[in-house]
Amino acid sequence: MNIFRSLMKSLVPNPRTAFGAVLLAAVLGVPGNPDPASAQGEVNLYSYRQPFLIQPLLKAFTKKTGIDVNVVFAPKGVLERLKAEGANSPADAVLTVDIGRLHDMVEAGVLRPVASPTLQKNIAAQYRHPDGLWFGLTVRARVFYVSKDRVAPGAIASYEDLARPDLKGRVCIRSGKHDYNISLIASVIANRGLDEAREWLNGVRANLARKPQGNDRAQAKTIYEGLCDVAVANTYYMAAMVTNDKAPEQKMWAAATRIVFPNSDGRGTHVNISGAAVTRSAKNVDNAVRLIEFLSEDFAQKLYAERNYEYPVKAGVAPHPLVESWGAFNADSVNLAEVAKQRAAASRLVDEVGLDFGGGRS
Repeated sequence: MNIFRSLMKSLVPNPRTAFGAVLLAAVLGVPGNPDPASAQGEVNLYSYRQPFLIQPLLKAFTKKTGIDVNVVFAPKGVLERLKAEGANSPADAVLTVDIGRLHDMVEAGVLRPVASPTLQKNIAAQYRHPDGLWFGLTVRARVFYVSKDRVAPGAIASYEDLARPDLKGRVCIRSGKHDYNISLIASVIANRGLDEAREWLNGVRANLARKPQGNDRAQAKTIYEGLCDVAVANTYYMAAMVTNDKAPEQKMWAAATRIVFPNSDGRGTHVNISGAAVTRSAKNVDNAVRLIEFLSEDFAQKLYAERNYEYPVKAGVAPHPLVESWGAFNADSVNLAEVAKQRAAASRLVDEVGLDFGGGRS
């Protein structure tokens, strides 16, 4: 028995039954018959991504190709597991969020390079590793939430503005050590150099209304409550608040704010990715590549956009209408592999300037 089958429950129903074929074709809108040339085998997947998001994608992949997907969901510890398992790891591919995790896997030597014309066509160069070690699948922008009442349109337009003296006591942010902010600070280092990044981060610290804390949604709450006028957060949290019927107070937080895409008219707004890679230990390499290719195609890209309010990585696939309503923006074109190389320096800089100890109106 495949070791994967003893470790977890597969998300994929039997696609070879008549009922399964009809149901998946009707619900997922994918072809009713697998490609005869590839209707065989399996692929073993380690995933950071939540089951509700990728389960329909994996079912659709099996329906289209006949390749069974065995998946382990793990919110953390995937790299450690891959390192411990070594060449004996059953994993063929990994799905993860944040460029930092992908970079750590590259540094640990647990990924193998992939040469795929499909992935090169579907994914812009800045969202894939130069040597094919990982590939971005969705894009998330690190933006400003600003007060609709207290910040005039155009008054705050760049990351550099966060350090302006007139914003003293008006800025909120989650911990500088969080992956999202480490990547943002790393992008500033990649674009402006370490010395300018240090000066900028000192200015941000001086402008904090409180010590960095909470999650991205909590930053919107501070604006609603009048504690802050500008906060740093990811775009998809705004959509999650706007549509949150279970916690309607979050709709009020969202209604008090609007999104600003920093530096969109200059070097570009910092973005991060969710991504995928083939493991060095992979036994089902071709099937792993086919899965990642499938996730980069129109069907999967559209489903990502609809379910998680992230931006499709493939050009020509529209984001969710709510996300699209915020307007277009230009993304930073620096390859995220280069940004990731600055993450260690960014983490040291957070400690050096004492970002997480700053804040409090004087």
